[in-house]
Amino acid sequence: MCSAVRLAVPVLTGWLVRLEPLGEEHVHDLAAAAAGRRGTFGYTTVPSSREAMTQYIGALLAARDRGDAIPFAQVSVAHGHAVGVTRFLSFRTRAGSVHPYAVEIGGTWLAQSSQRTGINAEAKLLLLAHAFEAWKVGRVDFKTDARNEASRAAIAALGARFEGILRNWQPSHVEGERDRLRDSAMYSILDSEWPAVRRGLEARVRRAPDG
Repeated sequence: MCSAVRLAVPVLTGWLVRLEPLGEEHVHDLAAAAAGRRGTFGYTTVPSSREAMTQYIGALLAARDRGDAIPFAQVSVAHGHAVGVTRFLSFRTRAGSVHPYAVEIGGTWLAQSSQRTGINAEAKLLLLAHAFEAWKVGRVDFKTDARNEASRAAIAALGARFEGILRNWQPSHVEGERDRLRDSAMYSILDSEWPAVRRGLEARVRRAPDG
């Protein structure tokens, strides 16, 4: 494993979204973002109150301090408010190396009003560019609940390749399934595939309503 504490990532800024290191200052915006229509949050952990959001952010910051993750607030460039969260996690590295050879992008959610605006595509573009071009990773993972067809379609649309189902891979994030293990659908992008994926994501951002 690799310590994320040593992998400080700068603010990543695009045309539509700015990825800022997650902090307590984002509680208000994110609580408001999560309080809207929640129909797309069925398979994702998204707190439903300000108190729960405070605890959620605290847990992500603790994971950051342990070196387990690098969480970001997704901030809309258009209005300056945080509209979701994403993160790097599952760092893998060789002994003696500072940078990982592989990493996962996950734990992502967006306010319903910010979906299908190009923000998700550009956020993935920024994260993938940092992973492949700054850290020189050979692989980026994506995984989601195998039942989450919308998430699976969105990951595939990035250009990630489906690798299979990991059975009983991790605890479910679905409300009421706290004691259940879920099957996870695994996807990846390799460094050799990144140039084509980059071109595709850049084209998607240009076509976005606010692009």
